[in-house]
Amino acid sequence: MPALALADALTHKGAVVSFIGTARGLENSLVPEAGYELDRADLRGLERRLSLRSFLFFWSLLRGGLDSLIILRRRRPGVVVGGGGYVSAVPVLMAAVTRRPALIVELDSHMGLANRVLAPFARRVCLSFPIQGREKGKYILTGRPLPGKLLAADPEEGRRRFGLGGDLPVVLVSGGSLGARSINMACAAAFGRGMLKLQVVHVCGKRDFEAISSVLQEQGADPENYHLLDYTNDFPLAMAAADLVVGRSGASVLEVAALGKPALLVPYPHATGSHQLHNAEWMARAGAAEVISDAELSGEVLGKRVMSLLDDPGCLEQMAAASAALGRRDGADRIAAEVRNIGL
Repeated sequence: MPALALADALTHKGAVVSFIGTARGLENSLVPEAGYELDRADLRGLERRLSLRSFLFFWSLLRGGLDSLIILRRRRPGVVVGGGGYVSAVPVLMAAVTRRPALIVELDSHMGLANRVLAPFARRVCLSFPIQGREKGKYILTGRPLPGKLLAADPEEGRRRFGLGGDLPVVLVSGGSLGARSINMACAAAFGRGMLKLQVVHVCGKRDFEAISSVLQEQGADPENYHLLDYTNDFPLAMAAADLVVGRSGASVLEVAALGKPALLVPYPHATGSHQLHNAEWMARAGAAEVISDAELSGEVLGKRVMSLLDDPGCLEQMAAASAALGRRDGADRIAAEVRNIGL
């Protein structure tokens, strides 16, 4: 989604954009739906233990490299942009081989393996978060590319979309597109019994939807004020309608900040390089969020922390102001400008 946001910004500035992806990923539906051409290459992620997949990765370096070379020679791009994942590694390396300028985007507060390998070959490295030791030279703090749908999201439209009244505060709970089981269970335990003094929009992911639905039914959840969804294409509207956001702390915290929302964050404890903890602490240091560790999370803890914040409007307003101060809404435009600069 950040790559599509950047593509839109580049297209708006007159560039012609196409994508390189795999035959297995979500790009096969998302990229054509957004109106962009997609070239497929045999690219795979690195399995960090010895297995059959390790051999497939090394094979894909050869096959994916050849595929990428063919695509680059046919497309003749002025700039190759790497989005930070494993799919971007070989095309950016092939850009270096063919002497084409490359730019890479780091979406997290921790430089991933692919971007650490690619950085020496890139003209620019655009950072979404400040990263210690990477403040000068080719490193530029631009912010995350954000979709226009998010930036234009209206709170009142969000309340209408999800059937929310104007008299009770709204809490959005989500563990990402796949869901987070610990957050899902804690939310159901905290707010799934009896009448509520708040409105909950709980996007739990498809994996846990049936289980959470059963729990809520057994507990007699308030159907007027507890809205359970497996997934929604209108997540930006849900975030715009929220008075408080509860969830993990991946790079999506930058979307929370862009909308100026206070947050209660539960970092995923096994995230690479503890980047979710770093993201949450970045928000907390600024006064924009409070943090609950996954180990201490429970229905009781979540319920108390949410109600404590909702019962203190002044605190929520201060957190919202701090969040808005962190938020960068022009990340896509800033990166697009850097792409144009190195491609001229």
